[in-house]
Amino acid sequence: MKAEEVRELDNTELTARLAELKEEQFRLRFRASTMELENPKRLSAIRKDIARIKTILRERELAGNA
Repeated sequence: MKAEEVRELDNTELTARLAELKEEQFRLRFRASTMELENPKRLSAIRKDIARIKTILRERELAGNA
């Protein structure tokens, strides 16, 4: 997910997507500890997507306060 795609979503969609990604990250981490993952790079991609979403939510929060 690119930053431009994330910026097009509203805050409620971003919050929902963030919850989905955190749940998926949890499942993948659990699966990684118990057995081999089919795509280990997916964990880092999810982590980066979570960071992008959190950054954009924070930017919007700060813009709303200014």
